Amino acid sequence: MVVLTRGRNKESPPLKPGQQQQQSPGASPRGGRGRPPHSPGRQVPGGARAMRKGGGGRRGARGDPQRPCREGPAAEGLRDVLGRGPLRLLRGCRDRLGVFVDDRKASIVKADSKIWLTFLLAAFAGVLHWWHITTLFENDRHFSHLSTLEREMAFRTEMGLYYSYFKIIIEAPSFWNGVWAIMNDRLTEYPLVINTLQRFNLYPEVVLASWYRIYTAVMDFLGVPTKMCWTVNRGKGLSPVESCEGLGDPASFYVAMIFLLNGLMMSLFFIYGTYLSGSRLGGLVTVACFFFNHGECTRVMWTPPLRESFSYPFLVLQMLLLTYILRIPNINTGSLIALCVSNIFFMLPWQFAQFVLLTQIASLFAVCIMGYIDSCKLQKILAAHMVALVVCFILMFGNSMLLTSYYAASLVVIWGILELSPKVLKSSRREVYIWVIEGCAWLFGTVTLKSLTSLVFGIADDAHIGNILKSKFIGYKDFDTLMYTCAAEFDFMEKETPVRYTKTLLLPVVLVVLGVIIKRVIKHVAWSLSQAGQCEREERFNQGELVYHALQLLAYSVLAILIMRLKLFLTPHLCVMASLVCSKQLFGWLFCKIQPKTLVFAILALMAIEGSANLQTQWNIMGEFSNLPQEELLEWIKVNTRQDAVFAGAMPTMASVKLSTLRPIVNHPHYEDAGLRPGCSMPEIWDVEDPANSGRVPLCTLMSKDSRPYFFTVFENSNYRVLKIPKE
Repeated sequence: MVVLTRGRNKESPPLKPGQQQQQSPGASPRGGRGRPPHSPGRQVPGGARAMRKGGGGRRGARGDPQRPCREGPAAEGLRDVLGRGPLRLLRGCRDRLGVFVDDRKASIVKADSKIWLTFLLAAFAGVLHWWHITTLFENDRHFSHLSTLEREMAFRTEMGLYYSYFKIIIEAPSFWNGVWAIMNDRLTEYPLVINTLQRFNLYPEVVLASWYRIYTAVMDFLGVPTKMCWTVNRGKGLSPVESCEGLGDPASFYVAMIFLLNGLMMSLFFIYGTYLSGSRLGGLVTVACFFFNHGECTRVMWTPPLRESFSYPFLVLQMLLLTYILRIPNINTGSLIALCVSNIFFMLPWQFAQFVLLTQIASLFAVCIMGYIDSCKLQKILAAHMVALVVCFILMFGNSMLLTSYYAASLVVIWGILELSPKVLKSSRREVYIWVIEGCAWLFGTVTLKSLTSLVFGIADDAHIGNILKSKFIGYKDFDTLMYTCAAEFDFMEKETPVRYTKTLLLPVVLVVLGVIIKRVIKHVAWSLSQAGQCEREERFNQGELVYHALQLLAYSVLAILIMRLKLFLTPHLCVMASLVCSKQLFGWLFCKIQPKTLVFAILALMAIEGSANLQTQWNIMGEFSNLPQEELLEWIKVNTRQDAVFAGAMPTMASVKLSTLRPIVNHPHYEDAGLRPGCSMPEIWDVEDPANSGRVPLCTLMSKDSRPYFFTVFENSNYRVLKIPKE
């Protein structure tokens, strides 16, 4: 991004490192301390124009009364014009004004062309990523040739649960009837009636369903077909199925919108890297690193309906806006509103967004403690966070997990520290002990306030998250933690992940950048803590946004090491940090010896060796979705059971039963409600809760052999068996 600086024009280019500004003859010696004065007889070509070019405002153009200097030809011409009458004077002013306007227009056009080039490259990156993930998804499942039922089965576990609400809204008589149906849902947790908008972060499905209804209504009104259907012969003795392709197909529309959003995300990444590094080369490095480490950055191409697919692109936008706010000296209201809106769009689709924002405000608080941003700016940022949190609380119909979260508690505690610290810790200087006191106050205050609010409101839905963290450090085990950690994505980061980062040179490049930032931070902190350094503070390293990104990287690293799934935050942030290898603020001394383009393209060439192999591995993935046993089960349920028949079973299967048959279910894969967890169990995990019966044959195993007299079998195939409770 190119930023026009007022007062600078083509005639006064910025000084190179180590270059001193020329001073006009006779200028005050105060403007050039340590430089020898000009000789009395020296002349500057260009006269008065040269004086404006070299001088520093009025002080630089002021003559020395002790030394008469010769006038240049421009000054003589001006005096000649003044002596020829008012008409000639007006013409001279007009000519000079025309020259000034032309110069200014040239500067603006040049700046605009650079901005448009940045946006053009960003758009290209977005289209490229959209094509990439769309191709991978199609290659993996052959989605365009699947039937409607097969597409629904392809959305396994919680993906199918989320998509089912999109299906309910688009199949309802009207949009508002559909919204009312999911707000008064009796299918998901029978016999309970729940507001799924409050429980499941379903606003993406509501928005997409409204778009789909509008799209199909407009196309039908215009008489434009929205999909094309044909019969697909599946072979192997299987019956043919009808397959439809086009945005008129609900599943295709749903997936297409997700991929479009994540294509726009890549455009944001290019702009982000460009703005942070101050060079379009930085945007190129960010995008290239993302593609070279694509499998570590995202899983949207394999699991489109997951909440992160809707939420994460808005985190990228939010961090870009935050970087802008940290960089500018004065915050305008528009920036804070944009930050607040991006926070809302990030939190509404995903229940785990609050934990990411917790690390963000903690990093910002550390930046403020070290003096890189003032408390007034941080309080304005916190205010935007608080407003967004309240709006989300309202839109989620009073979801108490938001107000009793560590994130909400941290916002209140940090605000209190910023208000009380100057009054309680009365010190004109920032000392290390003050940093320690404020940091400990934040930690203990956040934990205490969160515990108190959970106790007051009686909320235990997020208690399992604290237990998961306990299990990482002290080996704590219970039913909830074992249910999570048995899945690989909730285990510790695998050892191969840093190796893959290293092979693409992503980790080495970021470590170099991080080392330079840390070195400058240490120097800045030492100067700021010294008495002499107080007056020179602003002239040293005062890039608060870079310090924030470094601290945010450390926070993401801790999260990813503890829970492997959260590396989707770490890896993209590594890509953004890699853009700083193009930053003149950090590596200006190196760019004096080597061209930035040469260095960047050399690094990208080395990255491409392993990166291209990673991309080729993704492109080589070919498959076709098929699950005949489940297809038989779902077809049997639709034909042979009543609409109010209630089902219970394995969580992934229940999501498919609800989606494809619209039958009530008792349990489901969404695991954030404390009251639902006891209904989801595995024998080896339940042994922890019920050690008295540990080692006994599970009930399901006994019933699979002989379920009578309590149940009798009504359906069975190679994978599934349906047992029915007989009527009394």
